[in-house]
Amino acid sequence: MRIPLRVVAATLGLAATALAVGTLRNARSLPVAQPSSGADTSPGPDTTISVLLPARNESGNIERCLPTLLSLHGATEILVLDDQSTDDTAAIAKRLVEADPRAAVLQDNGTSIPPGWLGKSWACERLAQAAKGDVLAFVDADVTLNPSALVSAVRLMRELNVDMICPYPEQLTSTPLTRLVQPLLQWSWLTFIPVTTSMDRQLPSMAVGNGQFAVFNAPAYRSVGGHAAVAGDVLEDVGLARAMRRAGYRTAVVDGSAIAKCRMYETDRELADGYTKSLWAASGSEVGALGIAGLLKLLYVLPPLFAATSRDRNVRAWGAVGYAAGVASRVVVARKTGQRVWPEALTQPLSVTAFSALTVISIWRHRRGELQWKGRPLP
Repeated sequence: MRIPLRVVAATLGLAATALAVGTLRNARSLPVAQPSSGADTSPGPDTTISVLLPARNESGNIERCLPTLLSLHGATEILVLDDQSTDDTAAIAKRLVEADPRAAVLQDNGTSIPPGWLGKSWACERLAQAAKGDVLAFVDADVTLNPSALVSAVRLMRELNVDMICPYPEQLTSTPLTRLVQPLLQWSWLTFIPVTTSMDRQLPSMAVGNGQFAVFNAPAYRSVGGHAAVAGDVLEDVGLARAMRRAGYRTAVVDGSAIAKCRMYETDRELADGYTKSLWAASGSEVGALGIAGLLKLLYVLPPLFAATSRDRNVRAWGAVGYAAGVASRVVVARKTGQRVWPEALTQPLSVTAFSALTVISIWRHRRGELQWKGRPLP
């Protein structure tokens, strides 16, 4: 039986509208990490915090990132691991930390990555092994932090009674493809994962993680095996959040745009390589990744096509409703997380189309064994 086009358009328009309402509710209930006042610089009595920075070929980022880590309130130690860099990362890091007794640069001297491990997870594991704090804060080299970011994150972690907290940084974009695709990071989970339910029920299937800035209670982190629990995971941050929840620990992702900023990619080529290395595994399987891409295209690409091309007035109207709902959800997330609102929100169909194309390329490269990151092949 052929389903009338009006029914299809109405169904998609209503579904996109319902999701936009859910996005608004999620944005309102999402906890926010706020900067502390200038005089309020202590994370609490008897709290020791290790700040851990893995860095491989990060000479372009570390000169921006590391000074902000050295300025953090509450940091007991700051450890940088030069992960077999072939550029000036180690030299720059050593120069920056030489005057700070809390800081040190670790080098692996060509230590081989053990079988079954990916490079970043192995670097994080080695940092955790060297760390002495009872709180571990992992930071990526493309992140810059407000001086109070550490104190704010630790206090909010205790307020929410969680053992892993990821204050999601403001995502900085400057090129056409980064402006199209990067806003989908926060938009996707704020649209499809109910924040309150995820916090209350702590289901592993609803876990969200962000390794750009991730803070752990060290005993909980070590009890699940640390990064060894996700040694071969391309998305190790999400894997750790799920491992923590499966072990009975609580995790949370919060809005960290007021205390952290991240420029993940400087060029469109970097974004394409970064996304294709992991999109094939983002939903657990290639089939799942294609399913998600297809669903997004149904919800956010087909309605504006209806609105622009259909001869049926009702189909056009429902298509316009679906498009408006997609734009509205992007506006809500952008305003909540400090992103640019216009014209990015209007490009939702193009964003989803670009994301879907990257998903297909990711699966193609994965099957051909062509995936790599920072000069290392991925399985």
